[in-house]
Amino acid sequence: MSRFPRSVFGHGAEPDIRFTLANERTFLAWIRTALALLAGGVALEVLGLELQPELRLTASLTLVISGVLTPGLAWVNWMRTEKALRLEQPLPGSLLGPVLTVTVTVSAVLVLLAVVV
Repeated sequence: MSRFPRSVFGHGAEPDIRFTLANERTFLAWIRTALALLAGGVALEVLGLELQPELRLTASLTLVISGVLTPGLAWVNWMRTEKALRLEQPLPGSLLGPVLTVTVTVSAVLVLLAVVV
């Protein structure tokens, strides 16, 4: 019986189960983050807050798009980390932290401007 994805499990040896489970918990945390980004983006637009409409829509779309992209990036990060664990190599850096930091900051600035304008 082969495990999915083969591109990860076809390499190296089985790592300590604690590291594999920690990697999976991190992946699931990013999935929860994606759901929060989607909910925040939808709520921002649907609640009809009295904010500058173009800035509110831009902030909403920024959050929704980042919520759509986050699971894919989380999957790539999980695969890279799991493969490194199996090959006993240094863990790769994550793109998710910097990307979401910029995304949330941009959204927050847009909402702030929408409140002030």
